[in-house]
Amino acid sequence: MSRYVIGDLQGCYASLQRLLAHICFDPQTDFLYFAGDLVARGEDSLACLRQVKTFCEAGCAATVLGNHDLTLIAGWRGLTRIKARDKTQPILDAPDADELLDWLCQQPLFMMLDEQHVLCHAGLPPDWTVSQALSRSQEVQAVLADPARRDAFLQAMYGSQPDQFQDSLQGNERLRAITNTLTRLRLCTAQGRMEFEFKGELDEPDMPADFDGWFRWPPLQPRQHAVIFGHWAALEARIHTPLAIATDGACVWGGQLVAYRLSDGQRLAVDCAGCT
Repeated sequence: MSRYVIGDLQGCYASLQRLLAHICFDPQTDFLYFAGDLVARGEDSLACLRQVKTFCEAGCAATVLGNHDLTLIAGWRGLTRIKARDKTQPILDAPDADELLDWLCQQPLFMMLDEQHVLCHAGLPPDWTVSQALSRSQEVQAVLADPARRDAFLQAMYGSQPDQFQDSLQGNERLRAITNTLTRLRLCTAQGRMEFEFKGELDEPDMPADFDGWFRWPPLQPRQHAVIFGHWAALEARIHTPLAIATDGACVWGGQLVAYRLSDGQRLAVDCAGCT
């Protein structure tokens, strides 16, 4: 049995099929984890979403949610505009749209993979422990899975404040801070204050002062797990440290779709299959 974490699909269905063939994926023996952003901007987000849902329901895959997945959910609920560039309207027009999106709402923002690895879409700031991330993710998951509470949260989800989680936060402000941390984080300060505008490479001169990649700061409390993440396409999945492993190979931008094998840390990848 081999277990892999696959970086951001973003609707790149042809590349996903190429990667599954490259790793000789066998749903009877292997297991896939997806790092979120299953949809948006690739050539066939509908096929990607259907494929991941099928794998998950067959017991050979699991996924966390990314910011593009949450935007799709909000668009489904009529709470934000679906952008033409995201190419996700076919999902909402599909006969199984409600089934697909309701299933997506049940997925977590963070998960434990084993004693050495955890998974989320964006990352963890230095002031979060793994146990806190798991508990806080479960708060958001419970609201997304509840039709009676879902829309109120989705309507309040957008915004970059507060820019640092505090345990005293309550209601939708608390849920927004948790969601932003786990699905949008790239830069933060050594104390965990976040910045959400910068999307470039780590050596770019316009990086805001006092901020750095979240994985460059030592955790304020020791961590035993490596955080596997996607989201930051400019890194091209080049980050591989004892505490942080990047998987977004920028496939939708003409890069690669990456699978990280948990057993030996090997990075397997295929070039974009025409998804730009």
